[in-house]
This record gives sequence, structure tokens and C-alpha cells, in this order.
Amino acid sequence: MSPVSDATTPVTHADWEDVDDISWTLLDREELVDAYWAVVAPAMEADGLDPDQEKPTHSWLRDHDFRPLLYALREYHDMTFGEFWSTDLGLESTETSYDWATDHERTIEALESFLTSRRERKGLADSSIDTLRYRLNRYVAAYCDENDTYDLVTPVARDGDVPAYKAVDACWAAFDRLHEDLNGGQTKRRIHLAVSNWYAHLVRRKWAAVNPADGLDEEFDWSNDTDDDADTPCLATEHVRALYQAADGPEDRLLVLALCAWGLRPNEVARLHTRQFVLDVAADEVPYISFEERKNGPGQVSLLYGRDVLEDRLAAFADHDDWDGYLFPSPHTSGDSISRWTVWNRFTQLADRAGLPDEIDGVTPAPKMGRRYWYDAYSASLDVVLGSLDEIAAEQGSASADVVLQNYLSDTRARTLRREYMREQLAAAFEPSKE
Repeated sequence: MSPVSDATTPVTHADWEDVDDISWTLLDREELVDAYWAVVAPAMEADGLDPDQEKPTHSWLRDHDFRPLLYALREYHDMTFGEFWSTDLGLESTETSYDWATDHERTIEALESFLTSRRERKGLADSSIDTLRYRLNRYVAAYCDENDTYDLVTPVARDGDVPAYKAVDACWAAFDRLHEDLNGGQTKRRIHLAVSNWYAHLVRRKWAAVNPADGLDEEFDWSNDTDDDADTPCLATEHVRALYQAADGPEDRLLVLALCAWGLRPNEVARLHTRQFVLDVAADEVPYISFEERKNGPGQVSLLYGRDVLEDRLAAFADHDDWDGYLFPSPHTSGDSISRWTVWNRFTQLADRAGLPDEIDGVTPAPKMGRRYWYDAYSASLDVVLGSLDEIAAEQGSASADVVLQNYLSDTRARTLRREYMREQLAAAFEPSKE
């Protein structure tokens, strides 16, 4: 008779006889390999599968209660089951397709259709497609885990009988899971943008009747946003130029200008209204944007660059009797503007199209980097003004250029010099290179 084991005795590899014996999330990758051969392989053999030759599908793994293995690989080791199967188990697969977190053929077809469209019609590079595929797969995995189904297409199908609210509930449940599992608002926003664009593609293709991710960004606080954080990296001139060139319409061009040439915060960009713009000014002054309420109180922002794009935008609305004055009107809510999250999402799309690096000084590109670019250019303009005064300071016997600036140069002249340099900086970023 075998001795009765003490309840405090830790479970060892020799005790792994059933899936319930294993705490998958506590295992390192070598232990996951041992656990695979201890419990997964025998279960496959019992189903008539060859564990040395055949890779189990996601649906088979879930149906046999091996979902914790998939979760542990994804969340604790940042790898797919396919990568684990070939790399850690050392098995060879004849498959060349991507290891989606679903085996549902129609869902995979819909996902690949979207990626193909992005590659062939939007011209995204392979690296951007890989990133987009990864973001979609994170959602697919969360959707399958949360809703216990591998079919993401039928709930939104045009000819289906699933009520729209149920399709929305299933999508939102997946994002609730992602919101809990993932750190970083930017990561969640990027996944949401990819998913929303995928569903929108299905709606345009008439595969789907509803986009269940539409408006979901209004439900979460994914900002992690401290606009004036001094540690926020700054976009370089080449980044701004790439963003502006990637803009495929006047609205996107105006968005880049508002962020980078005017130095506005995302929420300020979202709610820009025609009444804020003062364009009729004296010859020696510059037009400006007026803010009655701002983070640091009322203020004005000079329009040193981009007036032509602004006036084109205003002219486009001139004949719209129902226009309420917002430069970025909401496509969903009559009489209102877009949200700050829409600004984030559109910036993210532009950053992807522009081929901006995944990280700038260790931080994912974000709209507030445009504001930092503006501050950096403005600070540089002051340095240039001071530098130009060094010679004058020497001739006048002044202690430094700062003394000349404060005591001999009028505020108007100093401001004019700064503005001239700022315009040069902005022109270098927004106008085509002459090289």
C-alpha cells in the first residue's frame, strides 16, 4: 500500500498525471516541455494523434482543458503555441501559415483579408503587417478565452441571427480581459485601433453588419497621459516630416500641424472650433488661437505656420449649413467634435503609415511628442536669438547676450526674431526637401 502523501508536499514532475495536476503559469519553459510530454502527448495519443508529428490545434487544446497552457505561453513567456511547438519541443511543422489563436477558418480568412488589403492597398511594409497581425491575435486570443468560442465572424455576420448587442457584449468582454491583463494605455489603444479597423474592413466588404469595437475607446481611460511631462521624448524633424507626408487628406494634415506646428494637446486638437481662430490681425502681428480655458489658464497660441491648410479646412465647411464650427467634427454625434482618444488613434495610424520607429527613446510614439517637438523648436529659437546677440554684447561691453536681450532689445524685436527662426524650423519639417 502506498503511503498517504502529506498535503504540504509539493507536486513534482513525477506526479503529473492529469492536466489538473499542473500549475502552468508557475512553470518555466523547460518545465512546460516536461509537462507537455507528461500530459498533453498521452491525451493526443488517446485521440489517435501522433504527438511527435502532429501539432494539436488550438481548439483541440481548449477542448481538452489545456487552455492554461496557451495562456501561460502567451502571458508569461510572450510566445505562441506554434513557436513553443517548434522551438522548445523541437518538432517540425509543415505549416507555413501564421499561428492564429483560433482555428475557425472563416475567422482566419477574414483576418488575412484585412492584412492583405492593408499590404496591397495601403502599402504597409511587412514589419508593419507583422505588428498589426500580432495586435489582432492578442484580441483574438482574449475573445476566444472570454467567450469560449473560436468564431469571431458569425456574431457580426450580415446574414446572421445574433443580436447586435450580443456581438458588442462579446467584443467588449474581450477588451475587459485585455484591459486587465495588459499594462500601458498605448498598447491597449493600438490593439483597439487594429481591431476596430478590422471590423470596419469587414463592414465595408459586407461580411459584417456591425463594428462592435466602434466607440469602445470612450469607455476606458487608456491615456496614461501627462502632456507636460518633461521626460516625454521629442519627435525629430524627420519624424514630423514623415507624419505630414503620410497624411492622405486635409484633415490628417491639419491634425499633424495642430500637434507639431502649434504645440496643442490632444484634447485641444479634438475640440478646435472656428471661433477660437483670430486671423484678421495687424500687418506686424501674427494670427493666433485663443483659449478661454486651458490647463494653465486662458492663453493664446501663435499660428506661425500652416495658415493655408487651416483656411482650406474652413473653406471646405463654408457651404455646410449644418456645420457647428468644429474643425474635427464627430462622424457619430451631431453637433459635437471628435474625442481626444480619436486624436490618439489617428496619430497612431499616421505613425504606422509613416514608418515611425516602434519606440523613440524607449517610448511608443504618441501625440504629446508633437507638443514636445514644438517646445524643443521654441527653445532652440531662443538659443539662436541669444547666439546672434553675442557679437553685439561684445561690442557694447555687455556681460552676456542675456543682458542685451533684456535691456537693449525690445520685446517686439526679440519676439520677431524667435518667430522667424521658428518658421524656418517648421518649414524644414513640413515642406518637401529641396535636396
